[in-house]
Amino acid sequence: MANVLSKEKQAIVIGALAEGNSIRSIERLSGIHRDTIMRLGVSVGEHCCQILDQKMRGLKCSHIEVDEIWGFIGKKQRHASKEDRRSGMGDVWTFLAIDPETKLMPSFLVGKRDRYHAVTFMEDLASRLDSRIQLSTDALSAYPDAVEMAFGAEIDYAQIVKEYSAPAVEDQRKYSPAHLTAVYKTAIVGDPNPDKVCTSYIERANLTVRTHCKRLARLTLAFSKKLPNFKAAIALHLAYYNFVKTHGTIRCTPAMAAGIESSHWTIADLL
Repeated sequence: MANVLSKEKQAIVIGALAEGNSIRSIERLSGIHRDTIMRLGVSVGEHCCQILDQKMRGLKCSHIEVDEIWGFIGKKQRHASKEDRRSGMGDVWTFLAIDPETKLMPSFLVGKRDRYHAVTFMEDLASRLDSRIQLSTDALSAYPDAVEMAFGAEIDYAQIVKEYSAPAVEDQRKYSPAHLTAVYKTAIVGDPNPDKVCTSYIERANLTVRTHCKRLARLTLAFSKKLPNFKAAIALHLAYYNFVKTHGTIRCTPAMAAGIESSHWTIADLL
């Protein structure tokens, strides 16, 4: 790859991918073939996964919010045959975590929305933390067991459930914003502070992920055709988000706010 594209062109391609451009749009803008763009994106994304695994250790977070974001590989679940599903096509869920104070996103996992992947994600999250935290999640039934297996009793954990009213007009139900009507908070383990039980930050982070990772954009043709490519795209986005992109609220990168890095990274650092 390095013998074909200069470092400058590689940085342009990776920066465009990280900012939410599709592969074919980058091809039209840069003149670089889409296969080259795809191979570079997967290569750098896999490297970013290693960076995240190495850097996100010994974190001194006090609060963590967790949520899952939906996507699909190749085709949506209802259109995937049994053979398609065996090959990895169909719905896929990305588990994400965020520290609402530093905006750091320390852990992610791509898989199914089931007990196995919930446990795996929570164990990975617990291995990266260096202090007791307060954890907030939605009411996914797999979470209580997963949190117990990963953290034991050394956690303050609560679930929050939000109820929304449906739009009055049936045709607008899919696209109109729902109105929040009720919020229910339930303590599961420990002594969580009710005022800190919240998933608003991770839900807002989901919007950032969908905006900057084209494969997760709504109503798009830029969806992933292979699971490894999807995982690489998520890792690339999170590395860019944590180390390169200045967060508008904290005026620095989340890695700087969390004390992991002392300065901004550049795209060249990701390469």
